[in-house]
Amino acid sequence: MKNKIILLVEDNPDDVKMTLRALKKSNILNEVVVARDGVEALDYLFGTGLHAGRDTSAQPQVILLDLNMPRLGGLEVLQRMRADERTRLLPVVVLTTSSEDVDRIESYRLGANSYVHKPVNFDQFAAAVQKLGLYWLVLNQAP
Repeated sequence: MKNKIILLVEDNPDDVKMTLRALKKSNILNEVVVARDGVEALDYLFGTGLHAGRDTSAQPQVILLDLNMPRLGGLEVLQRMRADERTRLLPVVVLTTSSEDVDRIESYRLGANSYVHKPVNFDQFAAAVQKLGLYWLVLNQAP
């Protein structure tokens, strides 16, 4: 069985640490690839830029996508992913601090599979990450 990769697209170093800590606390030991912005995420997914030559047949089982990032935001990443046959069906969970209705609605309109508001409290955040991991890595049957 292929290793189930999680692509974490997050520019805030504290949120990266908190997410990795929450995954570890939940015994989710999958490989986590961290992209610090939308450009890096697309480079990873399409094997370009910093990730030129990467075997793109090994795609993430789930993508945890922040919205507000430098260079290229999460909504643009989502739009480009859904426009490309190679990444159109990859599960994307928008994991963001934004509680704006417009961001949630636009995320779903562009093809997000789920929208989760990041709890500020670590224990609540860890519980949310554990549930996400259980669903997307164990229960969900990918295309």
